[in-house]
Amino acid sequence: MEQVSVIQVTHLSKVFTRTVKEEEEEKKSIKSLGKLKTKTEDFLAVNDINFSAYQGEVYGILGPNGAGKTTLLRMLGGILTPTLGAIKVMEYDYETQRELAKKKIGYLSGNTKLYGRLSPRELFRTFGELYEMSKEEIENAINEVTNIMNLHSFLDNRIENLSTGQTQRVSIARCLLHSPEVYIFDEPTLGLDVLSSKDIIEFMKGERAKGKTVLYSTHYMEEAETLCDRILMLHEGQIIAEGTPDTLKQQTDASNLRDVFIHFAKERGVLA
Repeated sequence: MEQVSVIQVTHLSKVFTRTVKEEEEEKKSIKSLGKLKTKTEDFLAVNDINFSAYQGEVYGILGPNGAGKTTLLRMLGGILTPTLGAIKVMEYDYETQRELAKKKIGYLSGNTKLYGRLSPRELFRTFGELYEMSKEEIENAINEVTNIMNLHSFLDNRIENLSTGQTQRVSIARCLLHSPEVYIFDEPTLGLDVLSSKDIIEFMKGERAKGKTVLYSTHYMEEAETLCDRILMLHEGQIIAEGTPDTLKQQTDASNLRDVFIHFAKERGVLA
């Protein structure tokens, strides 16, 4: 069966400007005058990334903290504008059709904040209106996401009173509300207990079975190994490997993805 490309990323780069301290000796001499001197410099958070994600697959983006995962996903979610490169989602080009593309996406950031004084039901109604859904569509969608994410017991409780796992389920349910074709999840299981993580992993498997595309970042190698169809490994903003878990392990004669990552990082000279 021919693979249908849902996400296409071409030569994607993102440059940020950061403030850094001057050299130690110079800093000491300036401190003696009661001042602290800094300077700015540009750095590549994401460096020339190319990949495609296909319909009906879970595509994992792996790497340690600071690898560029969140920056990459924020560009794919339409929150950040790339410095260079192109993004297409469902054939919509982000340069000219970003808002149309975003309607096809359910995006969960790593630091999603919900309105604590609202209940999940009230939150969903608010977002349904933002998605320009009719009242009937909103109520039907609320019933559906409540069943999918098992929210029945706390649907009308204030979000500020929910557990971490319950809040994360509400966050994901909010992404489901408008029935997107593509999910972009940044560390969806970070900080969750085993049972909450299992529920979210099973959800992602279920959406893949429906033909949806799931793109998600994690630094949990074991989780990715059991869930992902293909994996992109990032380090310092660069791709160091891409492929299926089995292919990557065969290429490196490794028994797990953690050792695969270390192998490619050393091979590329980005890890001592």
